[in-house]
Amino acid sequence: MNKFRLLFLALLFFPLLSFSQEKQNNFEISKSLDIYNNVLRYLNMNYVDEINPAELNEIAIKAMLKELDPYTVFIPESEIEDVRLLTMGEYGGIGSIIQYYDDNVHISEPYENFPAHKAGLLPGDAILEINGVNTEKKSVSEVSELLKGQPGSKLTLKIRRDGEKDVLIKTLTREKIKIDNIPYYTVLDGGIAYIILNQFTKDAAKELKEAFLKMKSENELKGLVIDLRGNGGGLLNEAVDIVNIFVPKNKLVVYTKGKTADQNRNYYTKLEAEDTEIPLAILVNESSASASEIVSGSIQDFDRGIIVGQRTFGKGLVQNILPMNYNTQMKVTVSKYYIPSMRCIQEIDYSKKSKNDTLTKTDTLGQEFRTANGRIVYEGHGIQPDVKIEPEMLSTITAHLYAQNMIFKYANKFYREHKSIASPEEFVITDEIYDDFVKFVENEDFKYTSESEKDFEVLVKTAKQEGYYDNIKEQLDILENELKNHKDNDLINNKKEISEILKMEIVGRYYFQKGKIISSLKDDVELNRAVEILLNSNGKNEYKTILKIDD
Repeated sequence: MNKFRLLFLALLFFPLLSFSQEKQNNFEISKSLDIYNNVLRYLNMNYVDEINPAELNEIAIKAMLKELDPYTVFIPESEIEDVRLLTMGEYGGIGSIIQYYDDNVHISEPYENFPAHKAGLLPGDAILEINGVNTEKKSVSEVSELLKGQPGSKLTLKIRRDGEKDVLIKTLTREKIKIDNIPYYTVLDGGIAYIILNQFTKDAAKELKEAFLKMKSENELKGLVIDLRGNGGGLLNEAVDIVNIFVPKNKLVVYTKGKTADQNRNYYTKLEAEDTEIPLAILVNESSASASEIVSGSIQDFDRGIIVGQRTFGKGLVQNILPMNYNTQMKVTVSKYYIPSMRCIQEIDYSKKSKNDTLTKTDTLGQEFRTANGRIVYEGHGIQPDVKIEPEMLSTITAHLYAQNMIFKYANKFYREHKSIASPEEFVITDEIYDDFVKFVENEDFKYTSESEKDFEVLVKTAKQEGYYDNIKEQLDILENELKNHKDNDLINNKKEISEILKMEIVGRYYFQKGKIISSLKDDVELNRAVEILLNSNGKNEYKTILKIDD
């Protein structure tokens, strides 16, 4: 048969196949809905105890969506405010981070100049009641829902505060809480501009451009560092617009491919760039995801700047929020995105799960692609940094001090006892402060099991099972005592590391989030390395070498 005739028949037959498949799927959907309705109705009529149909329905929907990817989720009416926070960076509430410990939700960090701060709420305050509703043993999400509401509405809190005998009553007026995309920016020594971008909500690109141009107009800049560490992403268009600040007009930044034609879209830079020459460095880590990866990946693909830090998360999926009936919504993964080199950075194939229903990342390199200057990059593994810096791992004792809120609680105690401290740049943990912290920890009866102790317990158990224990008991006793002696000195041996975290926590009590950032900059390994490269301070001109830029 003529090959053209075969092609014609294939093209003719394909729509029929598609139509047939769609018809079959529609039948299966109709059948499933019928079965589901009957199950729910019969349960309501016959189940021995009373049921909550709405609650069961929500559970069923969430279980179904769990089989897809973690970003496709059902949003009930009660969580609509959370969507606004994700997209707009704002919500109606009191303006505070909260956390759960000791059977209560506590104030963790009030935002400066918002209702919680204005009402005098402090880190460590336990929330006992909200508008007469007892909150003991309620989860963070449950308490969060009670705290949120329409701006202008009032709420009364009952608070238990360390060092206070009586329960405190606080009346607050909810406000529209707008979380800053950019909590801090500055010009570092040597003329390097630094901007930390926490999220990609509405106006992120506008705010970053304004910050950059302000610093540029007031200083002779030698380079720019954009900090995307810990930035989980947000609005795709904001990411494109941020790239456009440094990349010329009409450049393809990202394109999406989905199931339907309307999900296949190209996103180009629309405006003339503000600066195409300034040396640029992007800081990333394993928590930099989605829109952060579009920015860092595009900058890398265009060879417009260097990427410093650790491999990013690897989220190359795009979600749309779809309105549904009864004021509910569904966030649905509708496409994958591809950056200028035509690579997709999606790390995990959620259609492939192991037998125990787990998903894992792989270190196997994916397909090769090329940047504008011909540098090799890979798909499927997030964004690999041009300058890789191993993350600093916390010691076991530091991790336990943090997890058991020892550092948090001591900072609260310190704040109650000291009206003021030095500026964030100058404040240090003195020997006197650290000795006081050690005494506090000891009085709190802090306990933890070191990794060496865990391994020792396994060794003893194995020795007993294999019949060696009696023969080596003396040596094991010696080893156990040595481990104990070293552990007793952990607070002293890890003083420098613990002091750094303690310093940031204390600074936060007086200078809030901005103060924490300022306090951390001096000892920031990734930032210091980026600045070194941008300033060419080692004389090697690493920046041009990395990007393969000809002099």
